Amino acid sequence: MKKVDMIVKCPFFYTMEGDGVGFKQNVAMLVDGGKILDFVEADIVDTEYKADEVLNMENHAIFPGFIDAHMHTFDDILRGLAQDTNNWMMYGVQPFENVTTEEEQFIGSKVGIIEAIKAGTTTLGDYGRIMDKTCAFIDKAGARGNIAQLVRSARFRVYNPGELYEFDDEAGEVSIKANLELFEKWHGKAGGRIRILFGPQGVDFISPEQLLKVQKIVKEKKTKLHMHVQQGDRETYQIVKRYGKRPTALLEEMDLLDKNLIAVHLTDCTDEEAAVIAKHGAGMIVNPASIGIIDGIVCPSVAFQEAGGNCALGSDQLPGNNCHNIIHEMKNVCLFNKIKYQNPEIMPAWRALRMATIEGAKAIGMDDITGSLEAGKQADFIAIRLDVPSMMPVYTYPMRNIVPNLVYSARGHEIDLSVVDGKIIMKGRKLVNIDEEECLEEVRKYPDIIGQKASREFFEIHGTNAIFMEEDKL
Repeated sequence: MKKVDMIVKCPFFYTMEGDGVGFKQNVAMLVDGGKILDFVEADIVDTEYKADEVLNMENHAIFPGFIDAHMHTFDDILRGLAQDTNNWMMYGVQPFENVTTEEEQFIGSKVGIIEAIKAGTTTLGDYGRIMDKTCAFIDKAGARGNIAQLVRSARFRVYNPGELYEFDDEAGEVSIKANLELFEKWHGKAGGRIRILFGPQGVDFISPEQLLKVQKIVKEKKTKLHMHVQQGDRETYQIVKRYGKRPTALLEEMDLLDKNLIAVHLTDCTDEEAAVIAKHGAGMIVNPASIGIIDGIVCPSVAFQEAGGNCALGSDQLPGNNCHNIIHEMKNVCLFNKIKYQNPEIMPAWRALRMATIEGAKAIGMDDITGSLEAGKQADFIAIRLDVPSMMPVYTYPMRNIVPNLVYSARGHEIDLSVVDGKIIMKGRKLVNIDEEECLEEVRKYPDIIGQKASREFFEIHGTNAIFMEEDKL
C-alpha cells in the first residue's frame, strides 16, 4: 500500500477546475507533503492507500478555502461605529481611528481574523499599519496571508468635504521603509504561507513621485501593488483638483495599470474605466457589503469581468461592513448586481463562488498555490456541513442545490473544518492553534476606553450617528 499524510473522504467535492465548479463525487482526495496529490475512486482508496490521518466527512461537501482578498483588521476594534452615514471615511471612522492605539488595534485584529477563519476563509488579504504582529498571529493560526503594509503621506486627521489632503513626504518615506522591512522579515515565511505586498492607500493619499518609487520596488521584489483605486467620489475630487484628470486616467498615464496592480473597489469608476483597468491586466477586489453600506454603490465588477479581468471578493473593514464573512460577500455581490441590472441571471451563485476561490486567487496572483483543489496545489480546503437547516434538503438531480444554498442561505456556522497546507487549523468549529476565549476576553475592556477618547470629536462633527444617539435611535 502507498503511504500518504491524509485521505479525505466526502460525498461531494467542488474543485473549481475548468470554467465551472469542478464537481466530483465517488472519489477521495489524497494529501501529502502539504499538497494535493490526487483524487482516486472512493471504493478503492482503502485498498491502495493508508494515511496518518483519515477525514471521514460523510455529511459534508469539500470546497477550496475561501479567499478574503481585502481586509483592514486594524480597524476591527471599531466594529459597527461608522455605518449609515455620509462622508464615511472622515466623519464616520476617522474620529475613532484618531484615538486608537496599536495595542487596541491589534487586539481587535485578532478577533476579526478568528471570525474570518471560522467563516471559511483560509487566505487573508490583510492591509494596515501593524502588520508585523498580524503576520505573526496569522502564522500562529496556521492560515495563509497575502499582506500589505499601509503606505501613505497624507496626514492623519479629519478633512472636511472639498478640503485637499496635506502631504507629508517624510511620513510617506517612513511608511515605505516599514513596508520594505515587513517584506524582508515575512515574505515567503511561515512555510511560504505569508506573502507581502506593497500597499499605497490610494493615488490621492501619496504623491505621484512616491507612488512611482513604490511601483519600482514592487517590480524589483516581484510582488504586487495592493491599492484602493477610484475609491469613491472623494478620491476623484482630490485627483481632478490636483492633476486635472480622473484617477484611472492618471494611473494609466503613469503606467501603473499593469499585472502588478491589485485594484481595490473602483467605486467611482465608470464601466469604461473599469474595462480599461482590466484590459491592462490588473486584478480587481470588490467589497460589495462594505461599499454598499458606506457609499450606497454597486461597484463595476461585472464590467471588469466582461472586459476579461479577474475579480476577487473582500470584506474590507468592520466599522462599516461589520463582518468578515465571505459567504456574506458572495450573496451580496449576487443580489446587488441582479438589482443593479434588473436581471436575475446576472451574477449566478457559481460565479460568486469562483470569485471567492479560483477567480479570486487569479486576481491577487495566488492561483499557483491555492483557489482550487488540483494535484500539485497546496491543500487549502474547507468542509461544509450539509446536515444543518440552512443547507437542507440536498438535491443532486436533476440539478444540484449545494452551491446556491451555500451562497444564498449559509451564514458561516456551516463551516466545520478548515485545512491549510494539509494541516487542520479548525476542527468542529474550534481553532486548533488559537485560544479564542482569551482573545475575546482581551477585547472586552477597550470599548469604554476608546469611546471616551473619541467622544469629543465624534459629537463636535455631529454626524449622522451622533444625531442618532441624541434621538435614542441607537
